[in-house]
Amino acid sequence: MEENSSSVTESTLTTAMEAEPQEEDRDPESNPLNQPLLKRSRTLSSSPLAIVGTKVSLIESLDYEINENDLFKHDWRSRSRVQVLQYIFSKWTLACLVGLLTGIIATLINLAIENIAGYKLLKVVEYIKEERYLMGFAYFTTANFLLTLVAAVLCVWFAPTAAGPGIPEIKAYLNGIDTPNMFGATTLIVKIIGSIGAVAAGLDLGKEGPLVHIGSCIASLLGQGGTDNYRVKWTWLRYFNNDRDRRDLITCGASSGVCAAFRAPVGGVLFALEEVATWWRSALLWRTFFSTAIVVVVLRTFIEVCKAGECGLFGEGGLIMFDVSGVSVSYRIMDIIPVAIIGLLGGFLGSLYNHLLHKVLRVYNLINQKGKMQKLLLSLGVSLFTSICQYSLPYLVQCTPCNPSLPDSVCPTNGRSGNFKQFNCPKGHYNDLATLLLTTNDDAVRNIFSINTPAEFQPLSLVIFFLLYCVLGLITFGIAVPSGLFLPIILMGSGYGRLIGLLMKPYTNLDQGLLAVLGAASLMSGSMRMTVSLCVIFLELTNNLLLLPITMIVLLISKTVGDSFNPSIYEIILHLKGLPFLDANPETWMRNITVGDLADAKPAVVTLRGLEKVSRIVEVLKNTTHNGFPVVDAEAVVPPVGMAVGATELHGVVLRKHLLQLLKKKWFLRERRRTEEWEVREKFTWVELAEREGKIEELAVTKEEMEMYVDLHPLTNTTPYTVIESMSVAKALVLFRQVGLRHLLIVPKYEAAGVPPVIGILTRQDLRPYNILTAFPHLTRIKSNHKGN
Repeated sequence: MEENSSSVTESTLTTAMEAEPQEEDRDPESNPLNQPLLKRSRTLSSSPLAIVGTKVSLIESLDYEINENDLFKHDWRSRSRVQVLQYIFSKWTLACLVGLLTGIIATLINLAIENIAGYKLLKVVEYIKEERYLMGFAYFTTANFLLTLVAAVLCVWFAPTAAGPGIPEIKAYLNGIDTPNMFGATTLIVKIIGSIGAVAAGLDLGKEGPLVHIGSCIASLLGQGGTDNYRVKWTWLRYFNNDRDRRDLITCGASSGVCAAFRAPVGGVLFALEEVATWWRSALLWRTFFSTAIVVVVLRTFIEVCKAGECGLFGEGGLIMFDVSGVSVSYRIMDIIPVAIIGLLGGFLGSLYNHLLHKVLRVYNLINQKGKMQKLLLSLGVSLFTSICQYSLPYLVQCTPCNPSLPDSVCPTNGRSGNFKQFNCPKGHYNDLATLLLTTNDDAVRNIFSINTPAEFQPLSLVIFFLLYCVLGLITFGIAVPSGLFLPIILMGSGYGRLIGLLMKPYTNLDQGLLAVLGAASLMSGSMRMTVSLCVIFLELTNNLLLLPITMIVLLISKTVGDSFNPSIYEIILHLKGLPFLDANPETWMRNITVGDLADAKPAVVTLRGLEKVSRIVEVLKNTTHNGFPVVDAEAVVPPVGMAVGATELHGVVLRKHLLQLLKKKWFLRERRRTEEWEVREKFTWVELAEREGKIEELAVTKEEMEMYVDLHPLTNTTPYTVIESMSVAKALVLFRQVGLRHLLIVPKYEAAGVPPVIGILTRQDLRPYNILTAFPHLTRIKSNHKGN
């Protein structure tokens, strides 16, 4: 609950787009890409509601700022060298555990998916060899239906926050937004089981996004010592009972998840830096790299074990590794043409995919709000459609004779994997479309990325494959199962990349498999707008440094083209969910308004005195939803030099949870006096103050206690960040975001008797462009002029 936010009312989901008004009166969210799925009140501080996973939740901001009250200062001064070393050692230990557990769980997920999907496909191949095609179709569809049913039931009824990739919510958390139930044990378990079921069911989704979420869940649970109900009370874990250290751990978890998905340790670190993290420093860089290094060691160990045949059907499959190191990469001037075409197509198709997916998510929202059964039926309907297409479309293409130079064991194949699947073809022939569709998604990518196979795929098969996965990529994301965007986009991009390679074969020496890799990279950059991290991930995937120049060219072209149309897919999802994410670059029109103007548009700030009555504190907590209150001292005994006579002193900010701690422990004084330092330390510890308390309604205060006093000085953060009222909103936004604040005090430009020491508090909601434009409609015209220029 943000400071000065209005009381939470029942929020309704938008059902229709309003007609676009004239330019002068245009609503700041008339652009459909900026309209959230939740209606928001037209006030400066809107109700803090957002969609987390598939659940509408009440959200709060996180306290990344160090609360420098008397207890914190005493604890910091009293820490011995041993305790400091213990804290540092604990951070590295937890980073190691995050990488270790993420690597183990990722391996188990891959093992389960490859075996479940493998045995399912082997059974289907048996029916096809016996020419029992309808039986094969029934078995294939039923197996996929049941696997999807398991994943959807778990997400709909047990953990709605486990649906989707989880990456937008992780970005929001690292930006300073508390996303409820996003990193709990139930969410972690459902995410693991749901990912296995959804990916093994052959749905057009990947486990890469869920692995990022799984790594973050592991990091969060380790940092807090377990779940809320069953926590380990180890002494060394007390150091991590704060939002700052938990943020660092979740960053390590996110980078470990990417590393586990792609076996790309450096790419995982860069992904966290470029895509999800808002706040970064060199010490965090080292720990994330350490976590990803542990993940790689774990994955390599399991791969060596599985290659010995100890893991069932899991061996060379499962852990994505597209090795094109054997291809000879040499460039000619004419090769720039297909590379540039792929980059242009990637940027255009990526932005088009973002636009269409935004429309689909709105339609899905209308379906999902009807109830849980509708969510389940939507997921099952997509599963049936996917199964029908994957099984029936290979019958549309003609069989291709095997190359005589290939041995019979290679072409055709009847196993669950391989480049030349026989399917319904006679001996010595293979079905190239079945090679791409009747297999796991990972094997499909390996097949289409395969090198030195210039005549393996027919143009018609590649067109069908591309169009099918365009449709599946749009309708699958958004259903109530754990899903990732990486693999669907890779499949789409590789389809048109290989098709361009086939069409331009007479004009270029570049391998078609290499162009498929470039197509996948271009579409990912065009949709997600990543460059550096994506380049490194693909280099680690392909194991070929010679691809670096053309990969960079493709990524730069596709990102530039995509940025000219719309935001990245994750930014669109953040806006749709209503998560108050603060962008790194403020709007240009924000320099035309000051923080003092924002303070004037808000209700008067609620302040407390250093020595306050219990009744006043109870009244404030019951009648407001603010989380921070300025503490002022009106009766300064001797004014400091330069301070006006009669002016009040700003002592700092006290948090709502600390006030609740005071009332809970009944630390009341019968007379109005300042307490001694030892009195505070006797009653409170800094570990207790880090805990989040409940609600004021749960506390009982007698009538006699209401007349007593409380000394707020020892629990007040005496070093809050302040800005002068004449500062521009753009400058204040940069400070707020980069420091990771929850409250930013506005102080007057001049000090004088009768002038309050603080005239307002800025919170995350106050700095959001939409909220500012609704309170100051005249800025919309300035915004339009800047866009025109």
